[in-house]
Amino acid sequence: MIKGSCLCGSVKWSFEGTPDGATACNCTACRRYGVLWAYGYENQEITVCGAAKAYARGKALTFNFCPTCGCLAYWRGLQTDERGRRRIAVNLRLAEPEAVASVPIDHFDGYDTFDDLPRDGKCVKDYWF
Repeated sequence: MIKGSCLCGSVKWSFEGTPDGATACNCTACRRYGVLWAYGYENQEITVCGAAKAYARGKALTFNFCPTCGCLAYWRGLQTDERGRRRIAVNLRLAEPEAVASVPIDHFDGYDTFDDLPRDGKCVKDYWF
């Protein structure tokens, strides 16, 4: 299990297991936030706790921040799928570095083509500096 929290510790998340990848997206939101996402379903792979402030981005998802320290902790889908599951992604930059260092980076072109791009061999540890 991987755990993450905002700077002040008020908003926390846990990811059951190890993510297959950490997504670096260049869309207008993610490039400003500088996040690395790990995806799952709420209350299955991912659990969140603490009172977060939500910013709705269109009709698809909310970005959820700590109202005290301002860290972006996760995004949450606004809709559920046909099985009643809700997509969610946590910001791996809120985890301890050694817990996520070897997770491979996936690139998603959310700005132009909306395509998954090929992996370049980098891992989260390559993005710390």
